[in-house]
Amino acid sequence: TLRMFDPTNPDTGLFDIADGELIAIAGSEMIIYKYADDQDFDDLYGEHRRRVLYKKPKLVVGHYDPRPIEENLSEFGIELTNDQIFTFNKTYIEKRMGSAIIPGDVIKPQFQNMFYEIYEVQEDSFEAYGVFHLVCAAKIMRDVADIIDGER
Repeated sequence: TLRMFDPTNPDTGLFDIADGELIAIAGSEMIIYKYADDQDFDDLYGEHRRRVLYKKPKLVVGHYDPRPIEENLSEFGIELTNDQIFTFNKTYIEKRMGSAIIPGDVIKPQFQNMFYEIYEVQEDSFEAYGVFHLVCAAKIMRDVADIIDGER
C-alpha cells in the first residue's frame, strides 16, 4: 500500500533529532512561564478578574528573530507593537516543559528584558514526516509585575 506518512519509518526520528539540534544551535535561551489555567477569565472584557498565576519557569532553547520595539502614536496614545514569532522543536519542548505550550504562556528571552504572551500556537508540519515545529505567535506584555514578583 502506498502511504504518504509512515509512523514506523526510522527516518522520522532521525529528522526530529536533526531538527531539534538545528534549533538548539541557531536558537537562543528563553524562560517560559506556564500559564496556570484558572476559571476567573472574563470573556466579555477579555481579562482576568484576579491575579494570574504562573508555574515555576523553565529554561528552554528556541528560535526567534529579535526586532526593535515600535512605538506608534495613535488616537489612544502610544502603542507598543512588537509581535514575535517563536519556533520550538515539538518533541524537545514537550519533554522539557512536561506539557504542550498553550496560549497564555509567557516567554522571556534571556538577553532581552521583555516578556511576550503567547496568543496562538500552530504546528508546522512536513507532509512526508509529520509535525516537528511549534510556531508560537506572541505579543509584548506591558504589565509584568505579577510575573516578576513570582520570579523572585
